[in-house]
Amino acid sequence: DSSVYLRYIFNTCFRTVEPLEYYRRFLKENCRPDGRELGEFRTTTVNIGSISTADGSALVKLGNTTVICGVKAEFAAPPTDAPDKGYVVPNVDLPPLCSSRFRSGPPGEEAQVASQFIADVIENSQIIQKEDLCISPGKLAWVLYCDLICLDYDGNILDACTFALLAALKNVQLPEVTINEETALAEVNLKKKSYLNIRTHPVATSFAVFDDTLLIVDPTGEEEHLATGTLTIVMDEEGKLCCLHKPGGSGLTGAKLQDCMSRAVTRHKEVKKLMDEVIKSMKPK
Repeated sequence: DSSVYLRYIFNTCFRTVEPLEYYRRFLKENCRPDGRELGEFRTTTVNIGSISTADGSALVKLGNTTVICGVKAEFAAPPTDAPDKGYVVPNVDLPPLCSSRFRSGPPGEEAQVASQFIADVIENSQIIQKEDLCISPGKLAWVLYCDLICLDYDGNILDACTFALLAALKNVQLPEVTINEETALAEVNLKKKSYLNIRTHPVATSFAVFDDTLLIVDPTGEEEHLATGTLTIVMDEEGKLCCLHKPGGSGLTGAKLQDCMSRAVTRHKEVKKLMDEVIKSMKPK
């Protein structure tokens, strides 16, 4: 039908020429161009243990946004100022293959911000106590390299990275290590492995602010670009705030912030339930 085709052409042109006005027309009707309501998250899936060569791994999809996390455990000398602790070293990579907005070469600003955000989540949530990674005080400790790679970028990278990190750490098994007193060398027993002691389960929930007043959850890449501000809240299972990330943009009233916090608590329950179900399904019957 030619009228349907013409309407499609008009909408496509309108979206290209006036993307913000195009979005506003949807927002006025309390919906978004992808069919979601303002407070609705995209379909979220997690696949745990996807990389056989890693000590722990997970693949998370948040709509089109796809992040894989691989954890590699290596030996290192403990820090001199904390001889009873190990290390957790996160790194977020946003390669050109995930989006045309990223270039090859050294990490760009967005990748650096994401890496720092994940480091803050690890530190503030105490997801792992670094003392648990110490093998022999002052002599030997574990260092966990957590590499997060974005395979497809369509907004809300922080939520996807936080979920992928948590799921991958839940998948890590470390072998038993003892120090031989005679040789002072480490002896690894690969037949005796144990899971990490995950002490908290931090979950990130991101929001975009439109025209300084309207809040939407789980923004796409286009929505992030058009928004007047973004906000990411990280909560643990006790409803404790682990992290709050707001890179400038429009301010939020106390009531709006409270609304975001309560939505983050609800989102935590959904993500934790999803992860628990996947882990349970992996266990041998």
